[in-house]
Amino acid sequence: MVRILHEDCNLQALGLHRRDEVELSGIMDYFSQLPDYHHAGAIACFLGVVREDPVRETDDKVTHLEYEAYAEVALKKMEEIRNDMCKRSGIIEVSIHHVIDRLGVGEPSLYVAVLGTHRQEVFPVLSETVERVKMEVPIWKKEFTSKESYWVATDHA
Repeated sequence: MVRILHEDCNLQALGLHRRDEVELSGIMDYFSQLPDYHHAGAIACFLGVVREDPVRETDDKVTHLEYEAYAEVALKKMEEIRNDMCKRSGIIEVSIHHVIDRLGVGEPSLYVAVLGTHRQEVFPVLSETVERVKMEVPIWKKEFTSKESYWVATDHA
């Protein structure tokens, strides 16, 4: 597992991982141990999975993806996003985990979970967190098909 952050970072709340190092059940266990868990009324989760349909216009199918990251910057950016989201009204905790490895079709690559007091508060935070991770965190993916491979363009630097 790749975890490079300053000592104030909550390492259970975020991370970059190899495949099979993170599971949704582990995130739920972490949430249930929080002192304010008894105030929670909602948990919203997003799992991004590798899809068979390629980004490019082609009849070929994706066989797998490979993710890479600038780990130090990625983790700091994930922490910044998490801290921003945790300041929102009714939000108790936000967990962000990304797999940096080779993943096949159907395997999860991104885990985002939001613990909050009400469902109306967690859904917008979940959506915004996912979008910010995709736009701001320096994680890159290379898409492989049976015919070619290519880096998928992203909007972040």
